[in-house]
Amino acid sequence: MPLDPQALSTVVLVLVVAVVVLAIWVAWLQRSDALLRRRLRRLFGEGEGVGLDELLDRQFRRLDTVAERVEALNRLHHELEALSQQSIQKVGVIRFNPFADTGGDQSFAVALLDADGNGVVLSSLHGRADTRIFAKPVQGGRSKHALSDEEQDAIRKALSPAGA
Repeated sequence: MPLDPQALSTVVLVLVVAVVVLAIWVAWLQRSDALLRRRLRRLFGEGEGVGLDELLDRQFRRLDTVAERVEALNRLHHELEALSQQSIQKVGVIRFNPFADTGGDQSFAVALLDADGNGVVLSSLHGRADTRIFAKPVQGGRSKHALSDEEQDAIRKALSPAGA
C-alpha cells in the first residue's frame, strides 16, 4: 500500500520528534550516570576493589576521627570561653581637665575590666609642671580605694551595656 506524500511527511515528522526526544533522554541518562559514577568513586575510591564491609569500616573510622576532633574543639572552645571571661572586655575612657591653668583635656581616667567588672582603673593627671599616673584595682565594679569622679565615670562607662 503506497503512502501519499502527506502521510509520509507526517510519519517522518513523528519519527524525527521521537529521535529528538530519545536523544534528549539519552543525554539525561548519560548525565545521571556520570553523577552516579562520580558519587560512587568518591564513596568507594578509585578502583580499590574493596567490599561494602571494608567501605563501611573505613567510613566509621573516619566518622570516629571527626567526632574526636569535634570533641577536642568543643573542649578548647570551653577553655577559651572561660579564659576570655578573665580578659579585658570592657573599657571606659574619660578625658578631663583637672586644673584651671592647663587646657586640652590632656588628663584621663581609663577603666579596663573583665566580664565580671574586675580589673583596674588608671588615671593620669597632667599639669604644667608634671604628669602623675595612678592605678587602682577594681573588683565587681568597685574599688576599696577612694575614686575620683572621673574614675567612677570611667568605670560606669565601661560597665554600661553600650559602653557609652
